[in-house]
Amino acid sequence: MENFLILRLLDLFKPAFLKMGVEYKTMRRILQVKLTMDQRRKPTVFSQSMKKKDKPEKNEFFKSLWIYGFFGLMLIPFLFLKDNYLFQVSILFSIFMFIIMTTLISDFSSVLLDLRDKSVLDTKPVKSKTVSMAKLLHVTIYLLYITLATTLIPLVVSVMFKGFLFSGLLLASFALADIFIIAFTALLYLFILRYFDGEKLKDIINYVQIALSIGIMIGYQVVARSFELVNLDYQLDFAWWQLLLPPMWFAGLFDVLLGGSRSFGNLILTLFAVLGPVVSIFVYVKMIPDFERNLQKLTAQTGKKKASSKWKVFRSLPFLISKEELPFFRFTRIMMKNERDFKLKVYPSLGFAVVVPFVFMFNSYSMMSFAEFAASRSYLTIYSVMLVIPMSVIMLAHSGSYKGSWIYQVAPVKSSGIINKAALKAFLFQLFLPLFLLVSIMFSFLFGPRIMDDLIAVFLAALIYTLLCYLAGERELAFSQPFDAVKQSGDIKVFLLFLIIPLFVGLHFLALKVPFGVLGYGVLLLVLNLVLWKKLK
Repeated sequence: MENFLILRLLDLFKPAFLKMGVEYKTMRRILQVKLTMDQRRKPTVFSQSMKKKDKPEKNEFFKSLWIYGFFGLMLIPFLFLKDNYLFQVSILFSIFMFIIMTTLISDFSSVLLDLRDKSVLDTKPVKSKTVSMAKLLHVTIYLLYITLATTLIPLVVSVMFKGFLFSGLLLASFALADIFIIAFTALLYLFILRYFDGEKLKDIINYVQIALSIGIMIGYQVVARSFELVNLDYQLDFAWWQLLLPPMWFAGLFDVLLGGSRSFGNLILTLFAVLGPVVSIFVYVKMIPDFERNLQKLTAQTGKKKASSKWKVFRSLPFLISKEELPFFRFTRIMMKNERDFKLKVYPSLGFAVVVPFVFMFNSYSMMSFAEFAASRSYLTIYSVMLVIPMSVIMLAHSGSYKGSWIYQVAPVKSSGIINKAALKAFLFQLFLPLFLLVSIMFSFLFGPRIMDDLIAVFLAALIYTLLCYLAGERELAFSQPFDAVKQSGDIKVFLLFLIIPLFVGLHFLALKVPFGVLGYGVLLLVLNLVLWKKLK
């Protein structure tokens, strides 16, 4: 195994570990094995990349560090705000701590919640303190890499424009923030495991992974727009609620040490900035035995899941879902709700679909007054919600439990096409319709009730677009293929399907030029839907 540089640097602290009662040689070997195995793991920020062959690549983690370097660019504009440290540093650390904490939860929860140590090493003559320290150092090593990648460029910029004193304090504060994040995350997991089952924790981790994926897209907009804040002057005074916000702790630290403030509030914030990380990591170390005991809940399926009765409402809508389709409709909804791999690959695009219409819309809003904006046709950006459809329809054919698809062969159906037809309808009702209604409600507040007929036309166009995406795909049975079977050509196909959306926008725009054109356009789409969905085999 490779003798990693970080392990050679760790050797310098060997006497300190021995004094703590840690078996250093054993701990070092455990870390070496973990770091070697981690080279095969793909970071969450790359989880959407699809390859036909799942070949392990070396140093996948280090290849992903440029993403965190990009995130670090969001910190630079706040370095140039006027010397109002309470505002400047609080915003800077809010962004930094969000990046680090979401990354820790999404990519390194498997480290904090690793049960292999307990099942393998508990049968060996290894002290529990040694195993726990190896786990803690494992997380710390990766957070060190991510922190350096995220803060390297901002630190260089701060040295050039703020001086070494500011930069040194900034580096020390980043280190304290990392310590607090590790301890806080571990204690949060402990709280969840103590009062909830392991399934709840797995769901929380999954949704944080989704939030990180959405954060990538939002980051592009933040980087582009945050420079507008540079010449603004903000004033922020101390309030008691700031003690509940860790970024404010470090803001108070800067205000006291560099801003010369000696107010009682800022001194309390400074005290929290120093003692908060120290106390939290001390509590975490003390709670490690309790934490390890509760980890066993992850192996038990203790969560009681009640079958939802909401699907029964569709029994009264036979013109939407036939009697033959209903079981598969229900089955698809359950799979989309419970299949974690499916959610991780599809749900981020749902978040994109919420964000993208407003990104396009507010780009035009910045060039006009609100009255002009409300009277404009910027609401047509709602068509970008349809971007979620191609990837979702393609991924409907894939599942981590694809081997169970043999059940289709014995299902009492006249045609296997009924299965996919029901799956498409389940996607539309379970995922797309709630998303579309959410964006439509927000657009209605902005543009008024005058766009109601436009929104109906957009939804009817989305139904046709769903059919086109399905017909352009491989048409495998729902959830019958493994995720690694997604072809590389899928990206090209999705891109080509995206090009259909502007055609719908163009047709809608032309309809707006004709009196009652949108109404006629909607009726035409309704007729096409009735014909196409009925003929779908």
